[in-house]
Amino acid sequence: MAGLKKQVLAKEGRSRGRQPTFDRDDVLETALNLFWRHGYEGVSIASLTQHMGIAAPSLYHAFGSKEGLYRAVICRYQGMGLREAQIAECASSYEAVRMVLEFGIAAVTRSKRPAGCMVSSGLLMAGPEHADLARHLRKERARQRVALQKRIERDIHAGVVGAAVNAAGLARFYITVLQGISVQAIDGATRAELTDVMKTALLSWPKPVT
Repeated sequence: MAGLKKQVLAKEGRSRGRQPTFDRDDVLETALNLFWRHGYEGVSIASLTQHMGIAAPSLYHAFGSKEGLYRAVICRYQGMGLREAQIAECASSYEAVRMVLEFGIAAVTRSKRPAGCMVSSGLLMAGPEHADLARHLRKERARQRVALQKRIERDIHAGVVGAAVNAAGLARFYITVLQGISVQAIDGATRAELTDVMKTALLSWPKPVT
């Protein structure tokens, strides 16, 4: 009996300590494209394992759950975008906004990727069972808005942008434009058409302080 218990414990130890037999980057890239194209709720575990070429136990061992995999995918996706430090380092808040919009247009119209932004359109409507994941996506969507607001506030304090400007409102306006651009891309808008949208939106930038 004692020998059998030792065998079981040894087997459990090997199971807990085993390393994945798949390439994590390849798996995340495949999952990213599936979630991006079909949304979180539109992708089943069976579909994930089939396309990734791994068994369900391997998925659960590596990521804990489908939600854990999705969070890892979102982290990978966000790593492909602009960093908050890049926004902060822009020469002006106007240039920061232009950079965000130009980058966004290029990102949502890439020919080798699904149209639109995975984060902008991710879990906008979700059932109670996905409430935590929906909150996570809302926090991710807020990152660029907060970074733009801080950059605008710096220009207000420096006297580059008028003191009467509402930094929070202005940042939210341009992020709303950015998210609308993502939806328009999904509906088939071209890069040239979306660039025209950006140019029109930039006309609303507050006039320089004189």
